[in-house]
Amino acid sequence: MTLDDLHEAARGTLDPVHYDYVAGGAGEERVLADNERAFARYALLPRVLRGSETRRTAVDLPGAPGAAPVVVAPTAFHRLAHPDGERATARAAAAEGAVLVTGAAATTAVAEVVAAARETAADPAVWFQLYPHPRREVTAALVRRAADAGCTALVVTVDSPVFGRRTRDLRNGFTDLPPGHAAENMRDLPGAPPGGLTDIPMSPALSWRDLDDILRMTTLPVLVKGVLHPADARLAVEHGAAGVLVSNHGGRQCDAVPAALDCLPGVADAVAGRVPVLMDGGVRRGADIAVALALGATAVGVGRPVVWGLAAEGESGVRRTLALLRDEYDHTLALCGGRRNADLTRDMVVRRGEPW
Repeated sequence: MTLDDLHEAARGTLDPVHYDYVAGGAGEERVLADNERAFARYALLPRVLRGSETRRTAVDLPGAPGAAPVVVAPTAFHRLAHPDGERATARAAAAEGAVLVTGAAATTAVAEVVAAARETAADPAVWFQLYPHPRREVTAALVRRAADAGCTALVVTVDSPVFGRRTRDLRNGFTDLPPGHAAENMRDLPGAPPGGLTDIPMSPALSWRDLDDILRMTTLPVLVKGVLHPADARLAVEHGAAGVLVSNHGGRQCDAVPAALDCLPGVADAVAGRVPVLMDGGVRRGADIAVALALGATAVGVGRPVVWGLAAEGESGVRRTLALLRDEYDHTLALCGGRRNADLTRDMVVRRGEPW
C-alpha cells in the first residue's frame, strides 16, 4: 500500500466528524493545502558518481541518538482512530526507530505510552509535547509527569496563544470527545478534584519568561515548536532551547502564515547549526524528506499520515507508514548520490520552473 492508499482506507473507517477533525485546518485551509504544495515548488538536483551501496540515514536528536530522520509529530486523540490509540502508535514508532512526540491531548497517559514503546524497543525515545499552563504549578506537574514516565525531551508548543478557528469542526459541532475518551495527561493536576480534568491551556500572555521557567524546572532537553520567524529561532537558541521545530501547527492555527517548508531555510540559517532544526507540515513522501534535509532540517515530523495508518491498520499501519517514508527517503538519497544525510545540501535544491 502507498500512503494515499492508507489515507483512503482511513477515510472509509473513521467517523466523518473525526476524519474532519484530523484532516481539517484553520479558516479556509489555505495553509493546510500550501504545506503540501510547497514541496511541489522544489526539485532536487542530484549529484552523480559518488554514492554507496548502503547509506546511513540515522540522526542524533536531543534525547534520541541514532534515531530515524522521521519523527512522529504530536497529534491528538489517537483513540478516535483506533481502540489501541497511542499505545499502538508508540509500539510502532519504537519498532521503526522513530521518535514519538506524545502530549497533552493524548487519549492515553504518558506513562502508558512510554511503557507501550518499551514493549518493542529497550530504550525508545518518547518526547512530551507541552502547552505551558497559565498556572505554574500545573506546568510543573506536567513536566514532572513526563520525566517520571521516562520521556527523553520536552517539546514546548508556542504557536497557540489562542485556539485556531477550524471551520470543519465548527460546522460539525465537534467540541467534546465521545464518552470514554479524554485528554488523559490533563487528569489529576493541581487545582482539579481527584480524577478530574484540567483544560488544555491556550494563553495569549505566553512569553519567553515562561520558556525560561520551564527550562529551570527540568534537566531534560527542551525543544521549541511552532517557530516560523528567524528572529524567534535565534531567541529560542539564546534562551537555551535544545532544538527548534519549524511548524505552523499543520495549518490548524493561523491561516495567513506561510508554508512551513518555505520558512525552513531562514530558520536554519538563523540557528546556524547550534541546535537541531526540525520541521513538520505537508511531508507525504520520501522525496519531501530529502528536500527538507537539503534545506536545513535535521529531521522531519509527520502527523496526519501516522493517524491514517493507525485508523487503517492499527499498529501495523503506523509501521507501514514509517517504513514507507524511510524506504522512499533512502531510495531518493541513493538517486541523489548521497551516502548520508549531510550529503543533501542547499545547492541540490532548485525552484521548479525558475532559472538556476
